[in-house]
Amino acid sequence: MGIKISIIGAGSSVFSLSLIRDLCTSKNLSGCRVSMMDIDEERLDNAFRLCTRYAAEVGSGIAISKTTNRIESLSGADFVINTALHVRYDLWKRGWSIAQGLGYRYGGSLHIMHDEAFWINFYQFALMESIYQDMQKVCPDAWYLLVANPVLAGITWLKRLHPDSKIVGLCHGYGGIYALADQLGLEREKIRYEVSGVNHLIWLTHFSYEGKDAFPLLDKWIAEKSEDYFENGCGLSSQTGPKAVDLYRRFGVYPIGDTGSPGGGAWGWWYHSDDATERRWKDDPAWWFREIYFEANEKIVERISKTANDPSARVSEIFPPLKESAEPMVPLIESLAFDIPRVMIVNIQNDGEYVPGLPKDFEVEIPALVSGSGVQGIRCKPLPKPVIAHILRDRIAPVEVELTAYTEGDYDMLLSLVLMDPWTKSEKQARSLLENILNQPELSQMKEHYRIKK
Repeated sequence: MGIKISIIGAGSSVFSLSLIRDLCTSKNLSGCRVSMMDIDEERLDNAFRLCTRYAAEVGSGIAISKTTNRIESLSGADFVINTALHVRYDLWKRGWSIAQGLGYRYGGSLHIMHDEAFWINFYQFALMESIYQDMQKVCPDAWYLLVANPVLAGITWLKRLHPDSKIVGLCHGYGGIYALADQLGLEREKIRYEVSGVNHLIWLTHFSYEGKDAFPLLDKWIAEKSEDYFENGCGLSSQTGPKAVDLYRRFGVYPIGDTGSPGGGAWGWWYHSDDATERRWKDDPAWWFREIYFEANEKIVERISKTANDPSARVSEIFPPLKESAEPMVPLIESLAFDIPRVMIVNIQNDGEYVPGLPKDFEVEIPALVSGSGVQGIRCKPLPKPVIAHILRDRIAPVEVELTAYTEGDYDMLLSLVLMDPWTKSEKQARSLLENILNQPELSQMKEHYRIKK
C-alpha cells in the first residue's frame, strides 16, 4: 500500500486543492492515499468533490477519501498535516473590533491584532495536543506537520511536552526571498540564501547570486532605484517596500516574508503609531487583512464552491496545475519518505542552538537537511544582537507568558500577556479588553479555564 497522508481541517478547500495539485505532480507520491478529514461536512464535501475531480482529470494515481472521524483519518497514516482552525473568522474580526475600540492597533503583539490572537490560540493549543494524542493511539510513527497557526507557540509547546516526537512546523513566509530576488532582477534558481529567527520574524543572513555575494546588488538597488520604486511602483504592505528597506538599514539584515508585513503581525509597532505614519511607510494592515486576507480568500472559496457544485466544470482548467508550488508540504514528505535529501526552511525546536542567543527549548525557523534520516537543523550565522533582543522581547517573552497562562489556567498571567502589548496604556484598558473577549458567548470554555486568583 502507498503512503497515507491525513489532512486534518481538509474543509479548507483552498489549502486542500493546493496540496492535491502538488501531490498530483509528484511521481514519488503517485500511489499515495489521502484522507481528508473535517468536522464541517458541507465544507468537507465541497473540498472532496473538487480534489477528486481534479485528480481524475489529470490522471493522478492518488486515492482520496473523506471522513468526519479523526481516528479513522489518522489510522495507518504516515504523515498528518494539521491545517485546522477551531473557530470561525468572524470571532477573529469581532475580537479585533473590540480591541480597536479600546485603542489597540496593528503592529503590536501577535496576541491581539493578529491571527494569533490569544482567544484563538486557546482553542488551537487544545486541538494541536488532542491530534497528537490521537496519533499516539493509531499512528505513533507518523510525522506531524503543523501548518495551522500558531506555529511559533505550537511547536514550542508540543516539543516541550513531547521531546521525542516527530513534529515539524511549516510556513511559506520564507518565500518572500523570491519577491526580493524578483525586485532585483535575479533569476530565482541562481540565488542561494539563509534565513533564520522565529516564525513570523526571520531575517536574511546569507544571500548570493551565481556564487557571489548579492548584498551589494541589494545595496545598489536601494541607493539608485528604491526611491523611484517607492513613489511609482510599490504597492501597499510590500515585502520590498520602504518599511522593509528601513528595517534592513536599521539592523543590517533584511526582513523576509511575514517579518514586517501584516501577515506576520506588522512588526514593529513604531511604523504603526498612527494612520499618517502608516501612510508614510506605505503599510496598511487594515487594508491587507480586509482585501487580501479575508475578501480575496472568500472570493477564492466562492469560486471553489461554485466549481465543486458544477459537474460540467473542468477543475484542472479553472485551477490549472502549478509549475512550482509555494507550499513546502509535498517536498518535505518526499524527502522524509523516499530519502531525497533537501535543504528546506522548517520550524523546529532550537535544541541544537541553531540560532545562537535564543533558548534551546523554543521554536526557531531555520534551514534544515530533510531526508530519510529525519529533519536535521543547520546552525545559522549569528543574528545581530539588537535583532536577538527584539526576538526575545517581542516574540519569545509573550509566548512564554501565554503558555504559562494556558497551562496553569491563570487569569492574572493572561492579563499580563495583554499588558505586554505596545498599545496597552493602562491596566484598566487591558482588563476591559480581556473581560470583553472572555464574555463572548463562543468563549465560555475559555472563560471557565482561566480562574481568577484571589
